[in-house]
Amino acid sequence: MDYLLRILPPLLDGAGVTLGLFVLTLALSLPLGLALALARLSRLAALRGAVSGFIWLMRGTPLMLQLLFVYYALPFVPVVGVRLPDYPSAVVAFTLNYAAYFAEILRAGIQSIDRGQYEGAKALGMSHAQTMRRIVMPQVWRISLPPLANETITLVKDTSIIYVLALNDLLRAARGIVQRDFSITPFVVAAAFYLLTTLVLTWVFQRLERHHAEHDA
Repeated sequence: MDYLLRILPPLLDGAGVTLGLFVLTLALSLPLGLALALARLSRLAALRGAVSGFIWLMRGTPLMLQLLFVYYALPFVPVVGVRLPDYPSAVVAFTLNYAAYFAEILRAGIQSIDRGQYEGAKALGMSHAQTMRRIVMPQVWRISLPPLANETITLVKDTSIIYVLALNDLLRAARGIVQRDFSITPFVVAAAFYLLTTLVLTWVFQRLERHHAEHDA
């Protein structure tokens, strides 16, 4: 127990970095994903093509490669030419990657709404923006909740790859203590943190799904 109390502070510091990246990524990628989903359904062919290409690129390449590209290769891109610090690089890479996945989930949700609902809203004198905000999107969020939940839980585990940028996240903090003390206890604590976080998120999403099911009944 004494050993656990001694290693807990650096592990908690690492957990703070991990949770911070998780929260920032979720807060930025969800609205960006929605914007990309709407652009993907735009009547403008050029916009649809550009967004489709971006989503294909983000979903077709490993997140770790994207992370390394943002950190190491972005300064060599003529339009950018600036090297981001390690943490902002991680936020940018994770946000762009998860926005692409969220975009496809939300696009599928939007396309699942019956066209008759759009026509009914138009007959009631509602604008397209009002129809989307009041009728379509509430249903889209309910429909998309299970796959969004899966991606969110995956995000918790994916945060561990920021280890490659030497960020002092939970995994790096645990590994440093393991190498110093020759004990696997820090890895056990790190695993418990990830399991507890995913357990809490699973419970929250199950409550949300149950709430929506009761509301629709």
